[in-house]
Amino acid sequence: MSYYVGIDVAKDKIDCLWLRDQTSLKIKTKVLPNTAAGFTQLKSWLEKNVSLHLDDVFICIEATGVYHEALAYALYAMGVKVSVVNPAFVRDFAKSLGVRSKTDKKDSMVLARYGAMTNPRLWEPEADEIRTLKALLTRLMYLKPIYSVSLIVWKRQKSVNPQRPLLSPLS
Repeated sequence: MSYYVGIDVAKDKIDCLWLRDQTSLKIKTKVLPNTAAGFTQLKSWLEKNVSLHLDDVFICIEATGVYHEALAYALYAMGVKVSVVNPAFVRDFAKSLGVRSKTDKKDSMVLARYGAMTNPRLWEPEADEIRTLKALLTRLMYLKPIYSVSLIVWKRQKSVNPQRPLLSPLS
């Protein structure tokens, strides 16, 4: 038997909703911090309420910038089936259900139902090499403008006193 959980992820908290019955829409909810301690509490809550076998649990979360990433890695490490889904797809799905207002609890419900009804692709972590490369590229993206400004400042200083510029471009 599969258990469907939707989790609405924010910077500081995760709103979890276990869809106990897809027909009657019976639910159980829990709000936890979006931290490693919160993920441990989530595991305990799932084991206590949902299943003794976490591989029976299917969790659907929205891609929310970077806020969902630590949770996705933690869930994967726990052995939970997790899908990270496109927010636009979930928004369209919510409209098809007639959900007009937006609250964390409603978002969690929509995510749980989306997971149960559409069976989205399971998420797997990227290889460490890919994650490292992405981190380096992000750092480079932030360093390029800083280097450019530094070079402009250095050229201006050099033009004021060509024999003795105050700083090199990489200082």
